[in-house]
Amino acid sequence: MASEKLEAANPVSLELFMKYDEELSQECSNIIATLPSESDWFSVQLYQYQGFWYQKRLIQAILNCQNHFQAHDTDIFIVTPLKCGTTWLKALTFTILNRKKYNLNPNLDPTQTVAPHPLLTANPHVLVPNLEFDLYFNTNKLDLSSFPSPRLLSSHLPYASLPESVKQSRCKMVFLSRNPKDVFISLWHFTNRLRPDIQEFNTIEYLFEKFCQGVNFFGPFWDHVLGYYKESLKRPEKILFLKYEELKSEPVRVLKDLGNFLGYGFSMEEENGHVIHDILKLCSFENLKNLEVNKSGKLPAGVENKTYFRRGEVGDWKNFLTIGMIKQIDAITEEKFGKHGLKF
Repeated sequence: MASEKLEAANPVSLELFMKYDEELSQECSNIIATLPSESDWFSVQLYQYQGFWYQKRLIQAILNCQNHFQAHDTDIFIVTPLKCGTTWLKALTFTILNRKKYNLNPNLDPTQTVAPHPLLTANPHVLVPNLEFDLYFNTNKLDLSSFPSPRLLSSHLPYASLPESVKQSRCKMVFLSRNPKDVFISLWHFTNRLRPDIQEFNTIEYLFEKFCQGVNFFGPFWDHVLGYYKESLKRPEKILFLKYEELKSEPVRVLKDLGNFLGYGFSMEEENGHVIHDILKLCSFENLKNLEVNKSGKLPAGVENKTYFRRGEVGDWKNFLTIGMIKQIDAITEEKFGKHGLKF
């Protein structure tokens, strides 16, 4: 099962991630010595590598991925910038791929002989491991041969930092983006929940300026999104570009598009039945949030599952941003996205 493989991969702990004097390879140390650096949201240093900002130990993990991960043509990757709906997309994709294997709705059909659904007892982040955090953060010697095909993996890496084997293979990539104003608010809350000890220093004004400057994990956000958006236009058979807002407003249509793109399209019988409805209900924010595993459980890394479930709403930024902040971030978004016809 995916959770067993993830545990065996020795994923990063929050405590280890916060440290920045870890043992690094000579290659990594030499690279870091040449990079610009800035303090980050967690009061540690970030370094700008290949145009994006990372903590030291994460650069080592990226190098491990780049140097050692070999993609398969059958692989499926879920890719997102931070706080763009990763948990939800993982749940949906896992369920689409495994919908004939696990019981989608035991309340409607208690006589089904298929197994109970893993989402009832495991957080989506356990079922869909992250390449740079869960698999390659602590090692470059990793045997993934026991992962069933298609291997369903995730990443927050910008396109520029992906392993070449991922770029060159025929693997499928689903990229989910979101309105940058909601991304920022979600990041702000997430940071404060992970590190309440530094919350008084992480004021919304301070972190807003950092976000607008692009100085945050895997930032700048706009460059991250554009990397995949441009590639999705060049290779639509490889990269499906989705927006969180569309997933919220047109879930049935997006779910069908996602299934077709992955090669797991829904049959007429499934469309006429309850399958799509059952998937959306099982994977809904409210259902996942209220499952016992997500109210009291923890990830192998030590982060509480409930940390990933706050509100999940579109437009929550209206409750926090000042008029000046809105104008500032909208101007950046128009400058970055406008000429490419990308709107949120």
